[in-house]
Amino acid sequence: MVLDGAMGTMIQKHKLSEADYRGERFKDWSILVQGNNDLLSLTQPKIIQDIHRSYLEVGADIVETNTFNATKTSMSDYEMEALAYEINVESARLAKAACEEFSTDDKPRFVAGVIGPTSRTCSLSPDVNDPGFRNVTFDELVGVYMESTRGLIEGGADIILIETIFDTLNAKAAIFAVQEVFEQDNTELPIMISGTITDASGRTLSGQMTEAFYNSLRHAKPISIGLNCALGPDLLRQYVAEMSRVADTYVSAHPNAGLPNEFGEYDLGAITMSEQVGEWASSGLVNILGGCCGSTPEHIKAIADAIDGLAPRQIPNIAPECRLSGLEAFNIGENALFVNVGERANVTGSAKFKRLILNEEYEEALDICRAQVEDGAQVVDINMDEGMLDGKAAMIRFMNLIASEPDISKVPLMVDSSKWDIIEAGLKCTQGKPIVNSISLKEGKENFVKYAHLCKRYGAAIIVMAFDEVGQADTQERKIEICTEAYNILINEVNFPPEDIIFDPNIFAVATGIEEHNNYGVDFIEATREITQNLPYAKVSGGVSNVSFSFRGNNPVREAIHSVFLYHAVKAGMTMGIVNAGQLVVYDDIDPELKKAVEDVVLNIDKEAGERLVDLAPKFSGTGEAQENKRDLEWRTWPVEKRLEHSLVKGITEFIDEDTQEALDKLGRPILVIEGPLMDGMNVVGDLFGDGKMFLPQVVKSARVMKKSVAYLDPFLEAEKQDCASTSQGKILMATVKGDVHDIGKNIVGVVLSCNNYEIIDLGVMVPAETILETAIKENVDIIGLSGLITPSLDEMVFVAKEMTRQGFELPLLIGGATTSIAHTAVKIEPQYDKGVFYVKDASKAVGVATSLLSNELKPTLMENTREEYEKVRVRRANKGKSKLLDLESARNNKPQLKFDQITTPNKLGVHVFKDYDLNEIFEFIDWVPFFRTWELAGKFPDILTDEVVGESASALFEDAKAMFKKVIDKKLLQANAVVGIFPANSVNEDIELTNENGDALMTLNHLRQQLDKKGNTPNFCLSDFIAPKDSGVQDYIGAFAVTAGINIDPLVEAYEAEHDDYNSIMIKAVADRFAEAFAEMMHYKFRTEIWGYSNEVVNNDEFIEEKYRGIRPAPGYPACPEHSEKEKLWALLDVEKNTGMILTSSYAMLPTASVSGWYFAHPESRYFGVAKISQEQVEDYASRKGISVDQAERLLSPNLE
Repeated sequence: MVLDGAMGTMIQKHKLSEADYRGERFKDWSILVQGNNDLLSLTQPKIIQDIHRSYLEVGADIVETNTFNATKTSMSDYEMEALAYEINVESARLAKAACEEFSTDDKPRFVAGVIGPTSRTCSLSPDVNDPGFRNVTFDELVGVYMESTRGLIEGGADIILIETIFDTLNAKAAIFAVQEVFEQDNTELPIMISGTITDASGRTLSGQMTEAFYNSLRHAKPISIGLNCALGPDLLRQYVAEMSRVADTYVSAHPNAGLPNEFGEYDLGAITMSEQVGEWASSGLVNILGGCCGSTPEHIKAIADAIDGLAPRQIPNIAPECRLSGLEAFNIGENALFVNVGERANVTGSAKFKRLILNEEYEEALDICRAQVEDGAQVVDINMDEGMLDGKAAMIRFMNLIASEPDISKVPLMVDSSKWDIIEAGLKCTQGKPIVNSISLKEGKENFVKYAHLCKRYGAAIIVMAFDEVGQADTQERKIEICTEAYNILINEVNFPPEDIIFDPNIFAVATGIEEHNNYGVDFIEATREITQNLPYAKVSGGVSNVSFSFRGNNPVREAIHSVFLYHAVKAGMTMGIVNAGQLVVYDDIDPELKKAVEDVVLNIDKEAGERLVDLAPKFSGTGEAQENKRDLEWRTWPVEKRLEHSLVKGITEFIDEDTQEALDKLGRPILVIEGPLMDGMNVVGDLFGDGKMFLPQVVKSARVMKKSVAYLDPFLEAEKQDCASTSQGKILMATVKGDVHDIGKNIVGVVLSCNNYEIIDLGVMVPAETILETAIKENVDIIGLSGLITPSLDEMVFVAKEMTRQGFELPLLIGGATTSIAHTAVKIEPQYDKGVFYVKDASKAVGVATSLLSNELKPTLMENTREEYEKVRVRRANKGKSKLLDLESARNNKPQLKFDQITTPNKLGVHVFKDYDLNEIFEFIDWVPFFRTWELAGKFPDILTDEVVGESASALFEDAKAMFKKVIDKKLLQANAVVGIFPANSVNEDIELTNENGDALMTLNHLRQQLDKKGNTPNFCLSDFIAPKDSGVQDYIGAFAVTAGINIDPLVEAYEAEHDDYNSIMIKAVADRFAEAFAEMMHYKFRTEIWGYSNEVVNNDEFIEEKYRGIRPAPGYPACPEHSEKEKLWALLDVEKNTGMILTSSYAMLPTASVSGWYFAHPESRYFGVAKISQEQVEDYASRKGISVDQAERLLSPNLE
């Protein structure tokens, strides 16, 4: 549908005077009213109605009332508060009359009654000296919005449009008001919502990201939600796309006609704007399009023409999740990991926080919240229940202060109180979607329903305590009874979203010495299990610190109890817990003696368990420290310049700070240290690397030393206001493209380039095209480099190239990564961008390419040579002609002829989970060859260690790697999780149908068949060939697996990067990758010999590396099954996210990156192969089998198409 354009722009064209604004009625008004556009509905109604008509004439389906500022709050600027209601009524009538004039049965027209943001904000302080001050309250806004809503309804509005939202809390007040009017007046209209992203940061004025904005307001159940104003279509597109991705309703957009020029005018023409927003419609991003500031009927006509005949966006089917938000979105899905709720901002639980609040020492109190978020709390609990405190006033003050602290308010808040008026006060102060903690049946059903309705209207999720009029639930039976009753009331009578219901079945202290308390841990764990199984989408939470209350004063024991309790409760389904995120000991790090004693208590193994723990507790209240030894060497006597060079070449960081300071003292200025001994040393490194006398691992170590030295000099540079970047060879932006999470290769290239004095801007992984190109402009870079490992990344690189052409870029584009190739670059990417696309095979080539591109003398030659090379590649491919393919039926007739007479009935059908697997056992399966390839050292292992060229470097790298493996194993720095499954299966052509033990259908796996014409020499394989056909009558089986060794890797990488230690940052990732591959190999062995049990082989890692065993484990995205989206089925089949913590990105890359997944085939003749090119016939057949469109299938299978 088409929305109208700007009202203000059209009013300005009339050049109205002060007298025109006043009219006869207000000619004697005491203050100036020019600029009060809403007043014109009373004084110049014909002008306003003609503007509506002008938009209706060109095709607008919806016109907006002239009421953007028609609230008492905004009208107070003109002392016209009393006119607000009348203006709303008359504005709606004018729009309604115009619509009725143009409406037909085929094209009805609608009035959107506009509610604007007002001139005040609920989330921001107008006083820079008092961030907790507000010049308007939530209740005041509700009052003025209710009056405006009633006026719009009386005037004939068909829709209520809450638009140009720059503060989400204002919008929540508007929604509250509108729904209150609907309830009180027994009427209801559709609600449209439209927010405003204020600048290229991607945030509203009050700081929210697009998805967070959506999460905060989705409780309104709007007919549409979208974005308008502030930005032109070029800058707004990515945020509209994000809204389209997350919204389970229609999406609207009405951008400005570009950005205002220096005269405040809008220059974007109608044709250009319509082309830009028309692309949104053709891309399926929007349902409703219009214009905001600067747009005119000419713009709207062009937009209407551009989208005529285009299919509207289809509303996606989005799984129910608890969608919370602060400034950023935080979603808790069915398979989400445990959510830490920070507990320290609670006056009843923290003596320090209570003292700070009572003394009004708010800065320190905020520091407590900030520390919790930094320590990993994903939600922060706020409680002000204290007898010496005005809890309501304290809640309002502190919530307002949090709103001004983005490093706290980025996470959702939990508004915690036993008093409803304090909870409600907190709800009126947070723009995000919070959690209410808590409501219950304690005061009876009537109050419970009342408070639940209000929570729903405020847009909050709720914690429901297991508490009724009889009392708190203490046994498993009572917990389940109360929670079930509350759930049924909420679902059936309140219509509360089930995904927003969180039960707290009460955690009570164990080991109290009272026998009745012994089973409290078990009661909670088992109640949790039943709640999550029987109450769909409901979550479970609890105050974890309660369980250890008997051991107050002994923190090590309390932390052990918390970890053991959580270990079992989370396995039972506990979603979240109020816990001190910074004081959780790792379950496996607990002393075995203490862990056993705690486990006995938590699980109530016997009556004496509590006494044993009490006796043992004093033993575990101390701490220990390790001392560090330092070494001294002869080179420490050399001049400081030589010492710095030595440190750089050898990668020694131990003395870098003191040597850098000495050099600074000697040379006087930090820039002289950088441009002198540091760059001299890096030049030596560059020369040695270029001559093949240093290798990549050593270069990465050198970069670590350089970064640490520069970091030491940074404060001195700041003091001098110097910009050391000005001396760099050039600025290169690097990014792993959207959907891809692999970055080791990119990081290595970045290190090599930085060692050669290039400034690197590394945007990390999963970077959207918009971010890449925006940053390139903002940072004024010289080169853009794209990296990717998975095949969907190839399409994303093509998209980036197209966008660079569309936006008029002239920067060189570098392409690299495991799946990239010169052929793909020449055939797919370079034709989309003619300013220079360069395939960089590995890090050693990067410096030469960059140097040539930034040289006026060398660049033309490189450009010409590359174009010639790409043309040769294209000509070769064209001369080669299309692959000769068999039709699908012929390919099926040439499938391998296999027997299915050696099928072993599996020992253990179903899904098997392996958590926190012993890394020592996995280490036995390490394959070292790919490890050395990561560092661009090629050769067989262990021969590479004595190689004449790279042996020395490889040996040093091997020793460092062994040390890192040992450190990881000894300190349990990484966690390895796995899930495998085995299922009855049979094939039907290219499909594999899975069933359960009872023969009921589970799912169908869709595979692809080779179609190359092999002249009958070899079969046309498909993976389904290795599974017994359904019509054979033989029952066969298939396995599935997902393993990761990357759990907990992010903090390790961040710590190394914070220390400017690229070497160990890359090393830990490489080690994790090797662990993951070894884990996959080890699990395959266990699968063959134990779980399925069709093999009795013994462990032989050399044979495993050479794959000398029966069976294969192909992975989706690899040659035998190249279509990545089949991973979604694997994830569902094995419940991978819940069982391992692994997730899939939008492009089906796995996180953590050190992960492997795939299928197990056991047939003796099963083998790996490549599907290669396939025909359009098979694409259409695949689309039909998979239940997707042919267009979607073509996108998924693009690497396999001619």
